[in-house]
Amino acid sequence: MSRRGWLLFAAVSVLWGIPYALIKVALDDGVPPASLAAARVVIGASVLLGLAWKAGVLGSVRGRLRWLAAYAAAEIAVPFPLLAIGERHVSSSLAAILIATAPLFVALLALRFDASERMSGRRLAGLAAGLLGVAALMGIDFGGRSNLLVGSASILVVALGYAIAPMILKRHLSDLDPRATMGVSLAFAAALLGPVVALDRPHAVPSSGALTALVGLGVFCTAAALSLYGALVTEVGAGRALVVTYLNPVVAIVLGVSLLGEGPGSGAIVGLVLILAGAWLATDGRLPSGRGRARRAGKYDPAAAATGLT
Repeated sequence: MSRRGWLLFAAVSVLWGIPYALIKVALDDGVPPASLAAARVVIGASVLLGLAWKAGVLGSVRGRLRWLAAYAAAEIAVPFPLLAIGERHVSSSLAAILIATAPLFVALLALRFDASERMSGRRLAGLAAGLLGVAALMGIDFGGRSNLLVGSASILVVALGYAIAPMILKRHLSDLDPRATMGVSLAFAAALLGPVVALDRPHAVPSSGALTALVGLGVFCTAAALSLYGALVTEVGAGRALVVTYLNPVVAIVLGVSLLGEGPGSGAIVGLVLILAGAWLATDGRLPSGRGRARRAGKYDPAAAATGLT
């Protein structure tokens, strides 16, 4: 991984560790899952489409609309409301932990669809260690409670979507400016979510705290994070990019404990160590070399463009 890859990796890890707590805040205030997802998507689309239009890069998506629609469904339109539904039943910390199964789905899908992402050796050991860390970190016995099972199943479907989407991005969209790619994808997702929102509208105006959470979700955890994530996938590949899901629980647990009063299971310390070790090994366990693939002469550098958001 290049130095830029490591910086993008750190930024996305933090930005995608924050949403779980913000989602919980909005849900507790009575915002329905579909409305929550739609608000997040519309805000993110407005920011990125505005930036893409100002930069004159919107035209670059011509001829890619079907792949943008597929990406929007896998990364946004299906996962966002399902994640909110799942967090109605499980804690924000557990939701982030379950999302950490996404790299495992990538490894399974790669057996059929992407030979370059197949895991072996040290990277495979890292993914296994991370998965063991997830199990230890959960520290929860479902005890047959259907609400936890329903919530967890919803979030595992989200993890599957998060595994499919970067493979689409890498194969069909990686050469595009991430502001245009993610802005148009969010616009597609908003259109897909519209009919669902009409069936599940809020019954009251959200509180100032919930509105603040929605704005944070839209601007930072959607617009900025998706754009940086697109650059990360281009820089390091889908499998390595998804290792951010092993670090997200660390951020989510800190926020869940400090802001929401959540209490992780007894395996938290062991789980954190395994997750961090797994993330290191799954990215090949090497220090940044300073030589990114995107620095090749004449090639558009989406990572550099994405940093304009911050």
